[in-house]
Amino acid sequence: MTKMTGFLAGLAMSGLLVVPAVAQDASTVVATVDGTEITLGHMIALREQLPAQYQSLPDDVLFKGILDQLVQQTALAQSVGEPKLKDRLALENDRRGYLSGVALQGVVSAAVTDEALQKAYEAKFKDAAPQMEYNAAHILVASEEAANDLKSQLEGGADFAELAKANSTDTGSGAMGGDLGWFGLGMMVKPFEEAVVAAEVGKVVGPVQSQFGYHLILVKESRVAEAPSLDEMRDELAAEIEQAAVQSHIEELTAKASVTRSGEGLDPALLRDVTLLDK
Repeated sequence: MTKMTGFLAGLAMSGLLVVPAVAQDASTVVATVDGTEITLGHMIALREQLPAQYQSLPDDVLFKGILDQLVQQTALAQSVGEPKLKDRLALENDRRGYLSGVALQGVVSAAVTDEALQKAYEAKFKDAAPQMEYNAAHILVASEEAANDLKSQLEGGADFAELAKANSTDTGSGAMGGDLGWFGLGMMVKPFEEAVVAAEVGKVVGPVQSQFGYHLILVKESRVAEAPSLDEMRDELAAEIEQAAVQSHIEELTAKASVTRSGEGLDPALLRDVTLLDK
């Protein structure tokens, strides 16, 4: 039974728990299973790990569900007896991973401040060169011959959008008359981008070959792109700040620690030998 399955099963059971209205602390025992104590602290810690939709349940329902879950888990854990080597190692890894996360929580919260976000935003955009963006359409076909034939039709007065709808193998843009909307540099394949940058607005250029086929391209408009606002960049900048702060903190800690790597000479293929866990 998974953790969540057991938790939901507990919530499905009827009845309410009445807790005495006296002062309690994390060490308050709420249940025992064959002598193993479950405390109020255990319950609070488990609640903190639940998804938000479960944390918002009524307190009485949540209390019973969590207590039932912990009782069930305790009984199951006791049924295992003495953990095997691989189980003990897995528990050690889980503890190490959990405490690593705890150690980094403060680092991240201290690093991502309004001041840090503003500084990162200015560093990225304050002195950045203006970037162009383009509004273009294209007709994509499989051969240069077909592209040249369509270009001749365009030069004879045919409508670009209608030819795109009827002939473009890029069916997504083709259905919209070849329209690709606005895009910036780096968003299209190189040959296409180079042709767009060099094109005269309103004039069809091509055929231009890319790995997708042959393009006829019509640049409708171009403009200087506005820099995104700080609010638009907030999540991306926060992630960059977090990553830099975490990396710096880890490097600082490991540099101070006395670390030996006696296992570096071992055969890497030993990682696949699960029989070592049975010895």
